[in-house]
Amino acid sequence: MIRLVLFVLACLFAISAQAHELRPAFLQVDEVAPEQYAVTWKVPARGELRMALYVHFPAACRQVSEPVEGYIDTAHVSRWRVTCDGGLTNQTVSIDGLTSTYTDALARIVSLDGTIQTSRISPKSPEMIVADRPTALATAGTYFSLGVEHILLGFDHLLFVLALLLLIRDLRSLLLTITAFTAAHSVTLAFSALGIAAAPQPPVEALIALSIMFVASEIVRGSQGNLSSRYPWLVSFLFGLLHGFGFGGALREIGLPQKDVPLALLTFNLGVEVGQLVFVGVTLLGVACIRLRPDFNVSRARLLLAYFVGTVSAVWFVQRVAGFA
Repeated sequence: MIRLVLFVLACLFAISAQAHELRPAFLQVDEVAPEQYAVTWKVPARGELRMALYVHFPAACRQVSEPVEGYIDTAHVSRWRVTCDGGLTNQTVSIDGLTSTYTDALARIVSLDGTIQTSRISPKSPEMIVADRPTALATAGTYFSLGVEHILLGFDHLLFVLALLLLIRDLRSLLLTITAFTAAHSVTLAFSALGIAAAPQPPVEALIALSIMFVASEIVRGSQGNLSSRYPWLVSFLFGLLHGFGFGGALREIGLPQKDVPLALLTFNLGVEVGQLVFVGVTLLGVACIRLRPDFNVSRARLLLAYFVGTVSAVWFVQRVAGFA
């Protein structure tokens, strides 16, 4: 029991640290007048220590206002204005210091005519070229990779899927349950991202943690007569609606392009699904390999994992409720 407690605590600290370090930086550049741009630069921070990441504009650009800086939640935010002779079209914007980190930067360039370019800047390629007209293929690739990254780094969503895997014993029910979860969060993801329906993000995040706790508690109780055991697809569908608002909140923060909105929404959702299927496949493969051991106790491992999932989600729930203030 002591080793189990220490293991859970270690995982909690590891998950918390990793989630913090992998938060992307965010660059917003709005053209407010011909060749004039308002810049917002959001960098991950811990306390008053911010990551040493800086925006580098082309030589034709000059700063025309002093930066207004401050800390918002767990990020350092700077705002200033620049003027670029000839504009930013076909010019290169880079992020200094990115190559020495493990994080990405998300850049959103909004032209005066409303055209939006969303690009992902990585340590391997710490620069982007501002396109005159972003192509549909570039938009699809960017939003697909963002969807994959969001689910694979969304530990709460992955823990919910893991809880479903622990709950369900047969493959047919598992496929039906995952499909119901996918259908539900696809609906609310679209509604949230398009502004058709909305929910405040802090309570949604707290309820997502609560949904994981609920499924974990159903596993621990182990009765075949409970709601999750009898109707797992219904439980996954109802909670999937909730998780969709969580995905939608992330997509709203990224923003949708003015053109190719259906394409961006579709590819982001496909990225989420691919990431989810990769996680399910790797988990099932790992379980199959472990079960080859003759001394492997499936029931005990399932119970320990359920306690782990429930403990982590309970900590998240308390943290998120405490963050309401």
